Amino acid sequence: MRILHTMLRVGDLERSIGFYRDVLGMQLLSRQDYPEGKFTLCFLGYGKNPEHAEIELTYNWGVDKYELGTAYGHVALGVDDIRGACDRIRAAGGKITREPGPMKHGKTVIAFVEDPDGYKVELIEESSRNQSR
Repeated sequence: MRILHTMLRVGDLERSIGFYRDVLGMQLLSRQDYPEGKFTLCFLGYGKNPEHAEIELTYNWGVDKYELGTAYGHVALGVDDIRGACDRIRAAGGKITREPGPMKHGKTVIAFVEDPDGYKVELIEESSRNQSR
C-alpha cells in the first residue's frame, strides 16, 4: 500500500489552485467537473501518481466555506532550504504561521504555512528530518 492523495474541501477553487500552484510550486495535474454531482475535483502535485502523492481539491458548487474542525492536522512537504522556501512563499503572498525553527522537544527544523481555506501545511527541512527520529 501507499498514499495516493490527500483530499481537501475548498471554498474558492481558483484561489486554492493558485495557492498550491503559485505559492507552493505544485503543478495542476488534472481538473474534472461533475455537473450531475455539482462538484469539481482538481489534482495537484510535484509529479503524477504513481511516482508522487497528490493533493485533491474538492469544490462542491455553491459551498464557499467549511469548518475545519479539531481533528485535521496538516499536510507535510519536504524542502531543502526551509528559510528560502518561507521567503519564496511570503513573496508569492503566502502566510507563514510558524517561522522556521526546531520542533518542540526535537531537532527537526519545521515551519507552517496556511492555505486560503485555513488548512495548515508543514514544511520540513529534509537535512534535519532524521535528527529527531
